[in-house]
Amino acid sequence: MRHAEEVTFGGSALDRAAHLRGDSARLARLWADPGARVLPLWRGKPLFHGDTLGWLEAGHGLVAGRRDGAVFLGLEGEAARFAVDLSDWEPARMPDTPGGFSDLSEQRHPDLPDTHVFAELRRLMTLLGARDAELAATARAILGWHQSHAFCSRCGAKSQLSMAGWQSTCPACGGHHFPRTDPVAIMLITDGNSVLVGRSPGWPEGMYSLLAGFVEPGETLEAAVRREVFEEAGIRVGAVGYLASQPWPFPSSLMFGCRGVALNREIAIDPAEIEDAFWITREEMVSVFAGGHDRMRPPRKGAIAGFLLWNWLADRLD
Repeated sequence: MRHAEEVTFGGSALDRAAHLRGDSARLARLWADPGARVLPLWRGKPLFHGDTLGWLEAGHGLVAGRRDGAVFLGLEGEAARFAVDLSDWEPARMPDTPGGFSDLSEQRHPDLPDTHVFAELRRLMTLLGARDAELAATARAILGWHQSHAFCSRCGAKSQLSMAGWQSTCPACGGHHFPRTDPVAIMLITDGNSVLVGRSPGWPEGMYSLLAGFVEPGETLEAAVRREVFEEAGIRVGAVGYLASQPWPFPSSLMFGCRGVALNREIAIDPAEIEDAFWITREEMVSVFAGGHDRMRPPRKGAIAGFLLWNWLADRLD
């Protein structure tokens, strides 16, 4: 697919320098280097400074004492980039809807200028350049894994982080655990000049997207596409092809964008899966992106569903 890596969170060619994760002496030198920068996150929300990430020097008082728990994200030239979790900080006022579709709240730490705020990544992701977007997604996913996998899944003992945050080791049974990524198929299903869209219960009014679902163990992407579309909308799918992927760190998915050709048009939704689905033509999709459709609002900017729909509308999928 043309433009496949232009989707948000992808395509910046970050040097992750994975060979350095086990080199504690080298990492200590990188942390001490004046060019090192650290991204703090509070409960999954990165620090922002305007429309960029709020990188701090490693010697800043807010992060200087947290090197042992820092995640090594990679190198920017010769300078290291790290992330640290500040979730133990309690702001004066907690957000009402943390992690929701529209968490508009911003938290300001007293040790930082008022121009620096912790904000929901989904809300501001399209402001970021490709490199900062990839770094923010990586930091959010890895620190989220730390929060949800603090104990050994084999024996239940408290795990210890190693490999610069990219591995946990159980001191009791010796088990090693690694970050997980959940594969999700998201499907651009077409029938001639129309594409299939649907919505889940609880989504904001007018929000529709492409159908999507987790790939099951032992299942191919192609099989997942056909199974999910039939389960959710009763549509049989023939030919399936891969288009593009997007890391989606909410909390730890990798979205595989696929296209598929419908073999029937009659929709039969499963209300346990989705709330509604319908076919929409290219001509109608023009009005959707213009904000003038009476049923569907424009897709969320930055998400792969909108990326695929826009490229389908522009005939740039091949």
